[in-house]
Amino acid sequence: MSKLESEGLAPASETFSGAGVALPVQRHHHYSLLTAHDKVLLALMVGIPLFVFVILIWITTLASIVLSFTDWQLIGNWHWVGLDNYTQMFTTYPFFWTAVRNNLLWLLFFLGFATPMGILLAVCLDRQLRGGWLYQTIFFTPVVLSLAVVGIIWNLQLSPLAGNGFIDSMLTGTGLVAPANAPNWLGESTPLFGLPFPFPPLGMISVLIVASWRHIGYIMVLYLAGLKSVDPALREAAAIDGANERQTFFHVVFPVMAPINRVIVVVTVIEALRAFDIVWILSHGKEPLQLLSTLIVSNALSESSLIGFGSAIAVFLLLVSLIPIIAYLTRVMRSED
Repeated sequence: MSKLESEGLAPASETFSGAGVALPVQRHHHYSLLTAHDKVLLALMVGIPLFVFVILIWITTLASIVLSFTDWQLIGNWHWVGLDNYTQMFTTYPFFWTAVRNNLLWLLFFLGFATPMGILLAVCLDRQLRGGWLYQTIFFTPVVLSLAVVGIIWNLQLSPLAGNGFIDSMLTGTGLVAPANAPNWLGESTPLFGLPFPFPPLGMISVLIVASWRHIGYIMVLYLAGLKSVDPALREAAAIDGANERQTFFHVVFPVMAPINRVIVVVTVIEALRAFDIVWILSHGKEPLQLLSTLIVSNALSESSLIGFGSAIAVFLLLVSLIPIIAYLTRVMRSED
């Protein structure tokens, strides 16, 4: 035994005698920072969410893809119909292209109005206005509320029965509008102000304003967090070069905010595609306020229970939603490389 081994400073060794030669065999001790209890706890913390994720996301997604090629109606046997559901959806189903148009309208309205308004509010609040915390609270309150609660709140303001909503009662009570002429904010199928296609009907405009009430605050919070991370030295350098506030924002701050800008665009696209709660609560997905998401529910959960046809619409919506997600992830991975 060596001196280090006798003093406990080196691991003990064994000798292996073979062919007359004594070879030392070292004992390697493996130490772990995790105890057995920690390993079990870690396995549960990772395993349970992973199990739930696989069951609720991957299994249901794969099931929807398979069911989209069948005529299953929940009760009775089902048959493999191939692409018949997709052919019917694109050709003879009367509400599909109306829903696609409404989803595109939702996206354009968010990109052209709600998202820029959220960015504008963020820029204004970033200037350290007096009482800025109060404005942030006011604009962020709708974001804290769930979409279902937002829909219920606005359903009380825009009741489908003309004259029963708060806004209609205010208009008729002040004499601005006769009770017989009170607009049906959520039921009018005629174009707004009599304008022809592609101008949206009054009902869709009302729902878009309700959805923007929440979306503006959401974008404001995201962009305000990004503005707080911008190096103040960049603004100071631009001011020294003689740039005004508008030039500083568009030529210095906005390019620096490129990562958060991409996130906001992706979030806006996804919000426009997955819109459901507010529309369903306000109109139950009736004409002319159908979206792709409401068509899925109205077909799969209706009395006829067209599970196969509703799954085909869901698969179409999934494929469309993957486009911005894949584009964003591709851009992120390229920037990391």
